[in-house]
Amino acid sequence: MIGAYIIGAIFAVVGLIVGQVLQAKFKKYSRIPLRNGMSGKEIAEKMLADNGITDVKVTSVKGHLSDHYNPTNKTINLSEPVYSQRSAAAAAVAAHETGHALQHATAYRWLTMRSKMVPVVSFSSQLVQWVILGGIILINTFPSLLLIGILLFAVITMFSIITLPVEYNASKRALAWMQTRNVVSSQEYDGAKDSLRWAARTYLVAALGSIASLLYYLMIYMGRRD
Repeated sequence: MIGAYIIGAIFAVVGLIVGQVLQAKFKKYSRIPLRNGMSGKEIAEKMLADNGITDVKVTSVKGHLSDHYNPTNKTINLSEPVYSQRSAAAAAVAAHETGHALQHATAYRWLTMRSKMVPVVSFSSQLVQWVILGGIILINTFPSLLLIGILLFAVITMFSIITLPVEYNASKRALAWMQTRNVVSSQEYDGAKDSLRWAARTYLVAALGSIASLLYYLMIYMGRRD
């Protein structure tokens, strides 16, 4: 179990570094005003309109970089700075979240798969830590408990892996729309692209950390008779 904590700590540090860089990038590109003067809310609404989506609402939520798309009630929830700000960073985040709305509208398979996994992942997350801990303690008397924990953790890991194409595709849709519609200048586009690149890396680090931990637990299980 100590090895798992070490792995977790390593990826937590990497994730923290990536997160700090993302914060710095967002702050940097927040200083680049959009030439068209549009706010994040207006960017999202225009992208929805350009794609013929009329049943999604753009709302404001509290927090910093707490932006997300909710497929249940079809809302694009933008953090207060993004919602009202008129910058390259705000445009990037707003367009990215709208990209998720486009995925939903077109039944993008990876988003559909991730949505279906949410209840199972929620259940697994509540139990996995205690089941794995108990499984490691009872490895010589009840190894099946650790196997159950590994299966629960595998579900969480699969969810983090499936999240990657969902996030990268949303950014791809956002950047393609901004470029083809000439919503941003070349400088604004480069800033938006850089912001989204670092945002995607946070999900990549999380997925790699989850994979590493899963492999570690499998090694414990496979080597229990050594």
